[in-house]
Amino acid sequence: MHRNWLRWLASKKVKSLLMAVILFVSSLSLVMMAVAQQQPIRLTMMLQASELMPLQELVRDFEAENPDIRIELIEGPDNTNLREDLYTTAFLLGDSAYDLVYMDIAWVPKFAAAGWLLDISSRLQVQEREDFLSGDIEGGSYEGKLYRMPFRSDGGMLYYRQDLLEEAGYAPPDTTEELLEISQDLQAQGKAQWGYVWQGQQYEGLSAMFVEILHGFGGLWVDPDTLEVGLDQPQAIAAVNFLKQTIAERVSPSGVTSYQEEEARRVFQSGQVVFMRNWPYVWRLASEEGSPIRDRFGIKPMVHAPGYSSGACQGGWGIGIAKTTRHPDAAYKAAAYFASPEAQKKFILESGFVPSRRSLFTDPELVAAYEYLPDLLEVIDNSVLRPPIAQYAQASDVLQRYLSAALTNQRTPERAMEAAARETRQLLQR
Repeated sequence: MHRNWLRWLASKKVKSLLMAVILFVSSLSLVMMAVAQQQPIRLTMMLQASELMPLQELVRDFEAENPDIRIELIEGPDNTNLREDLYTTAFLLGDSAYDLVYMDIAWVPKFAAAGWLLDISSRLQVQEREDFLSGDIEGGSYEGKLYRMPFRSDGGMLYYRQDLLEEAGYAPPDTTEELLEISQDLQAQGKAQWGYVWQGQQYEGLSAMFVEILHGFGGLWVDPDTLEVGLDQPQAIAAVNFLKQTIAERVSPSGVTSYQEEEARRVFQSGQVVFMRNWPYVWRLASEEGSPIRDRFGIKPMVHAPGYSSGACQGGWGIGIAKTTRHPDAAYKAAAYFASPEAQKKFILESGFVPSRRSLFTDPELVAAYEYLPDLLEVIDNSVLRPPIAQYAQASDVLQRYLSAALTNQRTPERAMEAAARETRQLLQR
């Protein structure tokens, strides 16, 4: 009987101990769940160093309003292509390290077609969508769905030496013929060493520049709906011939075929050039104290061939949401905040970039800081998209190679563009 009592006591102790352990584990789990629920959601986004500081200001403002969300900004390489490669690698590995995808407008078709981005079409209200520039909405869309919240816009334009034109009695040129005529006259007078500089190196900037000239000659690169290719048509060949003419007639330096944006800006800002094709960022740099052309230049839409219309290559950056994110609602909340009028205004005042909201181009405080914004709106309203096709990166590479071959006299314009058209058609058929 004594043994039975001991067995009973032991079993009671074991049961009590087990119950205590179960209660402890349950309580610990509840505590851990409560702690986890109190931990803020963490989002990540990669961007280039030059935008890190102004965006950090926006992140601090956002986190102050949303203490349950934290955003980690990861500094990526300055080279746009390298950042695209990093994003691509992350997505191909399956579970991207980035929740928010800060991306160039040219990446949207590739990323969307690959299924790497969330469709945000239903989240953006119609009345708010109408405040964004149409080119930014179109450029952030693929097959009718929106994948990128516009943040800052961009567009190619013609810079001109206002002082030189006024002294010689010229109005800013509208056509390619007028640009050549004015350039040659001012060069002959010794007013400028060169007439026109542009981006001629074999890289994405060459495609961006050419899409404007191509549009200005009535040409076609790729129709995204029919996949028709127009690079071997007379209009496209005429566009190439115009660029070659600027070099052959020494309106442009022969070295322009090695120019990117900064090479063109430096020579224009030095005061040696009458006209330049470039992006809006140049205005701020050329207007700084000590600039030889400060208050002596203007901007206007790109020149075009007689009988056709001007086109500005639509550029810009926006924020997409990775399909693999575990926090889609928080990610959209952050993307919508960055794209808000208040956040954009603060960012533009700090950085000098271009807003993507139409209303900000006439905002008194922004215009006081950047007087060119109303004129810039006219430029960007004439925007032209690079072909929004899934194979855009490969199509651009094809165009760059053959266009560069034509500009450097390795092939005639006809043979170069025929080859570019043939390879592009083969690419789209695959």
